[in-house]
Amino acid sequence: MTLSLLADIGGTNTRVALADGARVLPESVARFANAEYQARGQDIGDILADYLKTSGETVSGVCVAAAGPVQDGVAQMTNLHWVIDAAKLRAATGAARTAILNDLQAQGQALGHIAPEKLRPVTQGPKAPGAMLVVGLGTGVNAAPVHGSGAARIVPPSECGHVNMPVRCDEDLALMRFVQDRLAARGEVAHCGVEEVLSGRGLVTLHAFAAAQARVAAASSSAEVFDALEAGDPTATHAARLYTRILAQTLADLALIHLPYAGIYLIGGMARAMTPYFEPLGLTGAFRETRRVDLLENDFSITVVEDDFAALTGCAAFLQAQSG
Repeated sequence: MTLSLLADIGGTNTRVALADGARVLPESVARFANAEYQARGQDIGDILADYLKTSGETVSGVCVAAAGPVQDGVAQMTNLHWVIDAAKLRAATGAARTAILNDLQAQGQALGHIAPEKLRPVTQGPKAPGAMLVVGLGTGVNAAPVHGSGAARIVPPSECGHVNMPVRCDEDLALMRFVQDRLAARGEVAHCGVEEVLSGRGLVTLHAFAAAQARVAAASSSAEVFDALEAGDPTATHAARLYTRILAQTLADLALIHLPYAGIYLIGGMARAMTPYFEPLGLTGAFRETRRVDLLENDFSITVVEDDFAALTGCAAFLQAQSG
């Protein structure tokens, strides 16, 4: 059996696994805390080397999915001081074949290789041949179109989590200014991109906005917001309603840009955590709004990917397709 080594490098953790062809070996998955390695001046090369030392396996190929832009075969992590290139991967693993993907590219490569029971429809709609759209909602936010299949599949790199938050009403305008002021007070760039409201920290920001209006204490974590939401707390419900509406508007804009007739796929921890609330909070209605063209009213389905290892699957599928 010829094995490949896979890594999904998130903002907080890195998941590493082995694959036989396009099949990820579930029992091989291990998780590493990025902060521990960064504190020691180490990076993904050390994580992969440590994994192989423990597993004792030899691998012929390695593919990593990085949460950051990849340009000319080099990844620059958005939330870590790590730079990843082919030479580093070869030195750490001894693998002859290397590949570096943006994390959204890896998720896009996984589509078509995910078990049906791991796909939950949230907005029904026709599916026709054509592009798909993968949207990541987690520690960060990003989205990319997916074209073709196999070795011909193309998932263009993207950083659209930093496009402007849609502002469609007075409340949106007030929220945008609230976010800008909040960022400026922290000494950060005062730009209200969609990541500032649709990521995990974004939900906390939305709760802070709703709490300021209700004159109650703000939550300190997304987990706290979800606990309050489950209990029916009105401030948490207000925050989740804002999240759902802004997400729907963002998806609608992206759908008209990319025309994903084969479906929109939401991935990441925030997508999975928000899934039970999408229907009662009106995701579909906000998405299927009337515009000059009727595409949003009639086309495009939305599905949540409930496979936590989808990026690893995408890495395995990419390596296999490129070697075929």
